[in-house]
Amino acid sequence: MARVVAIDGPSGAGKSSVSRIVGGKLGFLHVDSGALYRIMTWQALVRKVDTDDPDAVAAFAPTVEIECRPENGAIAYYVDGEKPGDRIRTPEINAHASQVATVKAVRDRITAILRGLTRFGDLVVEGRDITTAVFPDSPARFYLTASAEARARRRQKEEVEKGIANQSAETVKASLLARDAIDSTRKYAPLRKADGAIEIDSSDLTLEQVVDIVLGKIHETFG
Repeated sequence: MARVVAIDGPSGAGKSSVSRIVGGKLGFLHVDSGALYRIMTWQALVRKVDTDDPDAVAAFAPTVEIECRPENGAIAYYVDGEKPGDRIRTPEINAHASQVATVKAVRDRITAILRGLTRFGDLVVEGRDITTAVFPDSPARFYLTASAEARARRRQKEEVEKGIANQSAETVKASLLARDAIDSTRKYAPLRKADGAIEIDSSDLTLEQVVDIVLGKIHETFG
């Protein structure tokens, strides 16, 4: 049976960087669940679906064909034979993703996709409901957090380095806090620390320190 390391937390807490490195060191496939919600949002906008209309989003959700392939230590996603790339990392996608993610039909669809990925082997899965809803029985569950200021700095730096936006730190912080509010109060699978999950505040820790903590706990769990 495939082993799963589940990592949750708000945007900018370091989930992606930590998950990629941990997956690489363990030989587990890295899974970015947030990219699936971004793909759904991207396709909704492309198809002119009103993302503020839950019924319209629910009707649209089953129509998106997403292919999953193991590539270079991670699960890669394809839509119509193409990788979405940075088209799903723009401020416009950020502005609509949380609304799309509140729709139960979307969450159910993506949860099913994620659970099906265990057919490819051991996984490190990052997201916002992985420890609570998708893989709640995993013995290796983590909740990464950080101050809003630290998260905003990281997200702004990432956007500038990728050339996808050049927003101020305050604008990025406001966006993160708005998304936190939606994610933590949504009716279905809200963002929260799961009972029994190990919480790590990375505000004053280096990436390497967080990775070492996670790896140490995983080795205690899986041996």
